[in-house]
Amino acid sequence: MKATGIVRRIDDLGRVVIPKEIRRTMRIREGDPLEIFTSSDGGVVFKKYSLMGGLGDFSAQLRESLYKSTGKMVTITDRDACISVAGGGRKELTDKTISPALAQVMEARQIYQYQEGIPPIPVSDYTDRYLVSTAAPILSEGDVLGCVVFLCPKESLTVSDTEYKLAQTIAGFLGRHMEG
Repeated sequence: MKATGIVRRIDDLGRVVIPKEIRRTMRIREGDPLEIFTSSDGGVVFKKYSLMGGLGDFSAQLRESLYKSTGKMVTITDRDACISVAGGGRKELTDKTISPALAQVMEARQIYQYQEGIPPIPVSDYTDRYLVSTAAPILSEGDVLGCVVFLCPKESLTVSDTEYKLAQTIAGFLGRHMEG
């Protein structure tokens, strides 16, 4: 853990304010769920809770199936990071924060597909080596939970209607799965 030097008091209702700088840095928005952990040394840790992170093996099977059927790299994200990657780039992208541009695609609640002449979107801030070819937001009960993303190495960015339909279908399936 990293010390921030910030100290806050708990009010009479047991609430504590997380400073704006930390919320901005950690991409914590109003209404985001936080998971609470305790450590053996008496510490209390708040961690952003990811509904998509709970899908683990299920999302891994889906992304592997997408990769095998298309030969294209695939990642499934939650609202903040790549939680599951297939087809290369696994070490570079797994658990890495998504790019602000990809976050905007999710918030727009529309399927994105790369078009020539428009600057491509990197999947992550940590590397510009992988670009988004198609991205379909995962929506559940009107909330954005994450995204199904087909990506390509920077030097070979291509798109297809098949990717569009598959991303749309899997995102819809995951969204309905999260509702049930």
